[in-house]
Amino acid sequence: MKAADLMNQIPIIPTFKKFGRVTRVIGLMIESQGPESSIGDVCKIHVPTIRDGHQIILAEVVGFKDEIVVLMPYTSLREISIGCLVEGTHAPLEIKVGNELIGKVLDSMGNPIDGTVLPNGLPTVATEQDPPNPLTRPPINERLEVGVKAIDGMLTVGSGQRIGIFAGSGVGKSTLLGMIARNTKADLNVIALIGERGREVREFIERDLGPEGLSRSIVVAATSDQPALMRIKGAFTATAIAEYFRDKGLSVMLMMDSVTRVAMAQREVGLAIGEPPATRGYTPSVFAILPKLLERTGTNLHGTITAFYTVLVDGDDMNEPIADTVRGILDGHIVLDRTLANKGQYPAINVLKSVSRLMNHIATPEHRSAAERLRNLYYTYNKSEDLINIGAYKRGTSQEIDEAIQYEPLITSYLKQGFMDKVSLEDSVSELVALSNGGVR
Repeated sequence: MKAADLMNQIPIIPTFKKFGRVTRVIGLMIESQGPESSIGDVCKIHVPTIRDGHQIILAEVVGFKDEIVVLMPYTSLREISIGCLVEGTHAPLEIKVGNELIGKVLDSMGNPIDGTVLPNGLPTVATEQDPPNPLTRPPINERLEVGVKAIDGMLTVGSGQRIGIFAGSGVGKSTLLGMIARNTKADLNVIALIGERGREVREFIERDLGPEGLSRSIVVAATSDQPALMRIKGAFTATAIAEYFRDKGLSVMLMMDSVTRVAMAQREVGLAIGEPPATRGYTPSVFAILPKLLERTGTNLHGTITAFYTVLVDGDDMNEPIADTVRGILDGHIVLDRTLANKGQYPAINVLKSVSRLMNHIATPEHRSAAERLRNLYYTYNKSEDLINIGAYKRGTSQEIDEAIQYEPLITSYLKQGFMDKVSLEDSVSELVALSNGGVR
């Protein structure tokens, strides 16, 4: 920088810093007298410690009470005391991005959790961005292979589509995400593990994702023991990373497990700052934050983000508030059925309760016709299954039911797939068409 340029910067350099002081700590919240700041700003709390002499704890401004600044820390409240200095940064949380992140596991702040250090010089982006302008979103007209027959054949996904995976606990959401991450034709995977058990993070990386999947993925992990704000920021950090690579022209696959835990974390924050509980204890801010997060993915003028969001439904209730809200925002939903899982059908996708809202626009007429025929046969069998099982139905009574009985084992076999098996989109569709025409390839 030239000397003249440096001279021009002198008038805007502040000659002193204004600090606030911690006045109160209640539950998850810190109250501070000052400094001047805005909602979403990051502040540094200077904590004197016996061991290190000085420690900085990052916190975010989440509200105001009269002239009191309400902060929530990214880490624990331990060692914060009355009188600690609070320094405002006047900036939101930013993370480093770049190709150097590929293959790494990051925390919610974008730092590797394996002890390595990211190189200097990487660009930074804010974790919270506005969704693309609706008029700048190109229509979705290209299929994206995910390598799972039940999805590619019966619930075809487009490049840039947003899909919800709805299931109760232990029905195979993480396993399905691992299959998609390994098999997809997307250029890059960004995987957010929000609110997971600590032991499951490494298990997912080594068992479900595998070295092949990790080599083309970026994983952001915020475990259940971390503060609520860190779990929320994990979702926004993963989305910001996906947006960066989308703007580079890539086809990105974003997978978030689970958006329900993001909502629960936001409920914790909302209740802590005094929001009234609304629907089933969820605060209004929960239903405000979900569309802001979910609408950021999809297409823009440069590339695409195809997103899979898992939704952990309480007691397998598909109409609980978070599931109902997310289903209304996304472009389709995949329902994992515990009954199918108990029968040993994996992935346990209930194709009758699932839908891809874009399949009719991106699949060929032959493909659509075959999928509709098999779906109708499968529905006919399931509707009559109780009568068939107790022997109340006699063959020949209904030609439609007779045909459904004949096809049911073939359809079930088609929907099953081994955890490590990969089937191309072309093979999935050709097998589906052959099955609908009376046989298999």
